[in-house]
Amino acid sequence: MKQVWSANLRWIAPALVLLVAAALRLWNLGNPHSLVFDETFYVKDAWSLWNNGYESTWGENPDANFNAGDTSGFSTDPSYVVHPPLGKWLIGLGMSAFGAQNSFGWRIGVAIAGILIVLMVMLIAQRLFHSTVLTVVAGSLMAIDGHAITLSRVSLLDNFVTLFTLAGFGLVLLDREQNLPRLMAWLRRRRAQLGDEAQGPTWGPTLWNRPYLILAGLAFGLACSVKWSGLYFLAGFAVYVVVMDALDRRRVGLPFWISAALLKQGPATFILMVPIAVVTYVTSWAGWILTSGGYYRNLVSQDTSLRWSGPLSWVPDWAQSLWAYHVSAYQFHVGLVTPHSYQANPLTWLIMWRPTSMFYEGVNNGEAGCTFDSCASAITAIANPLIWWGGSAALGYLLYRLVRYREWKVGFILMGIVAGYVPWLMYLNRTVFQFYGIVYEPYMILAITFVVSVILAIKDDYKRNTGIAILTVFGILTVLVSIFFYPLWSGMQIPYWYWHIHMWMPSWI
Repeated sequence: MKQVWSANLRWIAPALVLLVAAALRLWNLGNPHSLVFDETFYVKDAWSLWNNGYESTWGENPDANFNAGDTSGFSTDPSYVVHPPLGKWLIGLGMSAFGAQNSFGWRIGVAIAGILIVLMVMLIAQRLFHSTVLTVVAGSLMAIDGHAITLSRVSLLDNFVTLFTLAGFGLVLLDREQNLPRLMAWLRRRRAQLGDEAQGPTWGPTLWNRPYLILAGLAFGLACSVKWSGLYFLAGFAVYVVVMDALDRRRVGLPFWISAALLKQGPATFILMVPIAVVTYVTSWAGWILTSGGYYRNLVSQDTSLRWSGPLSWVPDWAQSLWAYHVSAYQFHVGLVTPHSYQANPLTWLIMWRPTSMFYEGVNNGEAGCTFDSCASAITAIANPLIWWGGSAALGYLLYRLVRYREWKVGFILMGIVAGYVPWLMYLNRTVFQFYGIVYEPYMILAITFVVSVILAIKDDYKRNTGIAILTVFGILTVLVSIFFYPLWSGMQIPYWYWHIHMWMPSWI
């Protein structure tokens, strides 16, 4: 009976975590019934994309009309957008299923992505730590964190990027688990065939049978098809795979392990991961390609002076126009310095200096059902402080562990931070926001989980029990803080004084 209960607990506990994650993201998802923050771009773009095949302009007072239920205000004139289409297609899918007039339909796509992120974090934690307890720890922290909840309740693009990059991360992990056994199997076959001659110099094999790398390339390509920041994950983990292949070759005793990884396996890894990512990305533009009304769609055919000549003259006009569009969008991205009251320097993201307020409505007594002197309704992408600050501290500990012990799990988790956070340090003067950090939050959660695993593995009973007691208190406080902050993540109407006591730092106001 005990074994049956233990076996059932392995799936019941994660299932309960997933149920909590779904409830926190789906409850009253349609509130407020109005476009908030950048929903004004992505929701309307999604609906015009769904109907025209490309993002289109809207008439006068589009937000007010859209909020009132008039979703027919888009024209056939193209709109200039700077993000690829896939995320908007996914938003449009929810609108098509539940109705464009339904604010639940605007947001259901990102909510489902947020629930899947929690599931993905648990699957990865199970593969990394092989522990139901640690799997539940990782999933629970992701399920109840306010940053993750808010980004799952507002129809922005970043949850989709997070989901696809996390999927790629997990697929690289699966490939990582198989790489060393493949090399050892190749060595055994070589020794069986050549005997003593097998000890001679060799570059080792080129491993082509790596389906998880192909799928990782697909996942990272999907991420790029939502936002270009997915490219950092593709590049970062392609390099990671080559480096780890070199270390695996050294581990099994192959000579020339550096040159083999760079010059033999490296090109194969590129071919396995990059072309499918490129094809996936271009495919995401199918609506723009197959219709004729998109922005810049006919640029080259209308202005033949822009047409490429020489070796590239064979490239179709649509591809040349698409390239010109991308050049323009890139210039927009790197040059975006429009001041915003909630912009946040990337150097401050790890301490959560300036969380993004996405919606705020203040009313007085008797207005909109307010029964207090004054009321506030807010949606603020403010993380659970204990989780976010704890995660930042855990990253510091993992850096220490990497330098001292060179543990591959530590390096793997930190690689998610390198791909998701470090590139933003190149844009310190650009207008960016704290909520972009959702893309690396899963790796902060995994960092906390790793610290928990270290504490649980302490052999000294007194120290381990003390550590478990501290973790228990931390867990209880974390849940209480999430309950305390949830109204600010879900747009609930609360007394103004209750909203104000959540502003723990002056920069949060």
